[in-house]
Amino acid sequence: MQDFIYYAPTEVVFGKESEKQVAQLINKYGGHKVLVHYGGKSAKTSGLLDEICGYLREGGVDYVELGGVVPNPRLSLVHKGVQIVRDEKIDFILAIGGGSVIDSAKAIAFGAKYDGDVWDFFVHKEEATDTLPVATVLTLPAAGSEMSESLVITNEDGNVKLGYSNDLCRPKFSIMNPERTFTLPAWQTAAGVTDMMMHTMERYFSHDTDMTLTDNIAEAVLRTLRECVFAVLKDPKDYRNRAQIMWGGSVAHNDLTGLGLIGDWATHQIEHELSAMFDVTHGAGLAVMWPSWARYVYKEDILRFVRFAVNVWDVPNDYNDPEATALKGIACAEQFFHAIGMPITIHELIGRDVTDAEIHEMASRCTRRDTITQGNFKKLNTDDIEEIYRMAR
Repeated sequence: MQDFIYYAPTEVVFGKESEKQVAQLINKYGGHKVLVHYGGKSAKTSGLLDEICGYLREGGVDYVELGGVVPNPRLSLVHKGVQIVRDEKIDFILAIGGGSVIDSAKAIAFGAKYDGDVWDFFVHKEEATDTLPVATVLTLPAAGSEMSESLVITNEDGNVKLGYSNDLCRPKFSIMNPERTFTLPAWQTAAGVTDMMMHTMERYFSHDTDMTLTDNIAEAVLRTLRECVFAVLKDPKDYRNRAQIMWGGSVAHNDLTGLGLIGDWATHQIEHELSAMFDVTHGAGLAVMWPSWARYVYKEDILRFVRFAVNVWDVPNDYNDPEATALKGIACAEQFFHAIGMPITIHELIGRDVTDAEIHEMASRCTRRDTITQGNFKKLNTDDIEEIYRMAR
């Protein structure tokens, strides 16, 4: 068991019509002029953007809008947002959307308080020491960014996708109304659940096996998401199960499922290169890459994979052949991803075969030209990661 500090300062306002409290909450946290940040047409066509802006006006909160966030959010829009914040003397950022919008908002918040290029933080040239406050109205449960300290941005110059973590950017509050997820397409719902599960699984696959409570919480989150997703795919307006999924995404990435453990995170890093090169949906890319990662590394601790198989996927424990039990658990996870509509090969994900040259380039970028390794469950070099891509193609 590792020593830990648990810090989760975000105020969660959960439930029906919770978005009506947005102006009151912004006032509570000292906001006066707000950048309302959102993605594409869904925020407008759903009416949510107009509703939120109406609540702000009623509450006496001035605001400026900035839309246009896309999946795998772009650095160029972050730069635009930083300039708007400075020109308009904005002191608070409100993200309406999912992880991409929230991550873009966090990046703008960092950039607004920094004299240089915010990209410096992602390449670890500098460490952020200040930020504007950020809050969220969550519409797409997936990334868990509504409670986390992390963000991921894509730099179009070279299609480089990098993450950055700093407790300063944890949102002040997050409004979560499960009703706002009723209109999500099945693909986004499934990709979101995959991302949530992977946030827990990245923490779960650790060589620290003496944190029983954390393991039990992680397994409960995984089982709950596994069970609830089929219900909402069948009935998108199933409030009870939508609510479990929405809260599950936050719990999966607010660090609770990894306390006392050193997690892995190799699958996320490997997928980042896949989505940077091909601009694919993050959750779908994770569904493709995790089974190959698991089959490549499971012998590092077969019993950890046995526990995963038995406690998450209800695989009968073959005490005479733990390796068979472990492999059945990996197969169950893969079958689950496919059953909810996710791809499980790179070909299925991008619509064509990936070339050896593309595999080499992704693996090389993942290890920064073989100057670092990825993962902790098994430390992976460029050759290892190339093999995992080949297994997944």
